[in-house]
Amino acid sequence: MSKSDKHSKKTILSGIQPSGKLHIGNYFGAMRQHINMQNNGDAFYFLANYHSLTSVSDGKLLESYTRDVVLDYLALGLDPDKCTFFAQSDVPQTTELAWILGCLTPVSMMEKGVSYKDKVAQGLNPNIGLFTYPILQAADILIYHSDLVPVGEDQKQNIEICRDLAGKLNRAYDQELLVIPEEYIVKNVAIVPGIDGRKMSKSYDNTINIFDEGKSLKKRVMSIQTDSTALEDPKDPDSCNVFALIRLFAEKEKMEDIAVKYKEGGFGYGHAKKELLTLINDYFESAREKRKELEKDMDYVYDVLKEGGARARERAESVMEPIRSVTGLFRSFNQ
Repeated sequence: MSKSDKHSKKTILSGIQPSGKLHIGNYFGAMRQHINMQNNGDAFYFLANYHSLTSVSDGKLLESYTRDVVLDYLALGLDPDKCTFFAQSDVPQTTELAWILGCLTPVSMMEKGVSYKDKVAQGLNPNIGLFTYPILQAADILIYHSDLVPVGEDQKQNIEICRDLAGKLNRAYDQELLVIPEEYIVKNVAIVPGIDGRKMSKSYDNTINIFDEGKSLKKRVMSIQTDSTALEDPKDPDSCNVFALIRLFAEKEKMEDIAVKYKEGGFGYGHAKKELLTLINDYFESAREKRKELEKDMDYVYDVLKEGGARARERAESVMEPIRSVTGLFRSFNQ
């Protein structure tokens, strides 16, 4: 039976690693799309805490990061009544499927992984978890019969691996056991520069965190690197890191007004940074207040994950049961 026979709406699947404080690059690159897409189908969004173990080995720190990501998403508008929001570790069927897929995966396929090579080049420990990351990612996607997986161009190869592995399992047992997801590369995702001009990333320590405020936020904004053009001279907004961030937050009229000031001269980078600081504060003001309220009601927050985990396990078990049967695996107990 195909997945479409059982579920009328397309299943959307995406995850985010709780491996540090979320920053505005995470928001404009993924989180905003997740929140918007929760209205477009049967959305499953998970906290990829198994994946975080490839880079975080402090248990208390990982627990803290996970808690923060839950609060961040709920504060920014993710609605648990519109989507299934859960922790990856609450669905043991995922790692069960990952092992089965791994037994069908050629080593050469993993050796070609661009993402693995990039992460090692950035200084991450080249452990087996990082090497086999695409297999676990494939299991994350396939265990819910996902149709659409919104990702950026940098994840395109991993989605191709996922599709290949689903096909391998289906062919190995001559059954349509897994739905092959559609390629859904999110286009026109903003490239968010960090305070040093490189792509904003925790790896570069060049981030502005979403829920920073007060002195800590001001310090990060005021440390954005700029050139040495004098205050009185005209400046090119299109080559300025500060203006690139202003574009993300400002309404069109406001953005155009600031661009004119750049070109006229007499408007320094310090002025631009103050404009950016105001825009960030205004943009996230309501989310900050909501987050503070959520922190006072952690029972509700944990209930969201508990209920999401139960729904995710139910879907995952329906996918896993026939796979256990055809592979010859069995359980001598009821779950």
